[in-house]
Amino acid sequence: MKAALCKSLDGPEALVVEEIADPEAGPGEVVVRVHAAALNFFDTLITRGKYQTKPALPFSPSGEIAGVVERVGPGVTGVVAGERVAAAVSYGGAREKIVIAAESLIPVPASVSFPVASAVSVTFGTAIHGLKDRGRVKPGETVAILGASGGAGQAAIEVAKLLGARVIAAASSDDKLEICKALGADDVVNYDAVDLKQALKDLTGGRGVDVVYDCVGGKYAEPAIRALAWQGRFLVVGFAAGDIPKIPLNLLMLKGADAIGVFWGEAVRRHPERHRANMIEVLRWVAEGKLDPRIQATYPLEKIREAIGILDRREAVGKIVLTLD
Repeated sequence: MKAALCKSLDGPEALVVEEIADPEAGPGEVVVRVHAAALNFFDTLITRGKYQTKPALPFSPSGEIAGVVERVGPGVTGVVAGERVAAAVSYGGAREKIVIAAESLIPVPASVSFPVASAVSVTFGTAIHGLKDRGRVKPGETVAILGASGGAGQAAIEVAKLLGARVIAAASSDDKLEICKALGADDVVNYDAVDLKQALKDLTGGRGVDVVYDCVGGKYAEPAIRALAWQGRFLVVGFAAGDIPKIPLNLLMLKGADAIGVFWGEAVRRHPERHRANMIEVLRWVAEGKLDPRIQATYPLEKIREAIGILDRREAVGKIVLTLD
């Protein structure tokens, strides 16, 4: 089978496509014939040895796949050959066949394409885990999303709306906020042009927001916490700004508020059954037309360096997906 391989930690430009032996399924595992493998920015980091996950060389990038079960290993029940599935795999997806634990597989509805099914685990998986499992968002609550125009923020806008929330999208330019409006954000804030705390307070009649979904960190975190309502929840999702903020803890005390970490990857490992239920719901929303994940471009496996280069140059505005049909 063909596989894209990282054989040295010299970045995406050093990736090669080679023939390797087909994998075999062990106990509790299945072999999936990969039809689509999505790429993320962390793939540029993992090929340089700069990501938190550091697999042994050689390895394949891509942490999201969709395809068809080819073979099942000993002891596997409830999964059959020919079943359409998706999975989050951390790394190793950019190859024609991959071995995956059977419990990690998510069934893919017939109406959902493989590229789309491969493109939802990280962004929409994080959003539904953060907003539903960790943030306990209820219909009628107000959710402020920081970094709302990025991939994680866009998914959070759509998931928050499907959970019945009012969404205030915050980003650093008016152009980015137009993207947020198109996704259904009820209100928008340019946090580089106005005082974020005051803007969130004004948009809630002085009450404050119930939940902050923070993908950015840096200088935006503290004013967002100051704009929380009584018993609000501040969700720590990421640090796109580059700086990890230091928060005065008295702010949480005075508001009876919670600061809550959203570590999706570890949650998937510890609670695979909860992740499975969340992703079944996400793919159901896709099948029903309630979610429409944006695929910016698809590339054959042989052009992985060209595909991952879009992410490396931070030019992606939608998902970049490898197709292996």
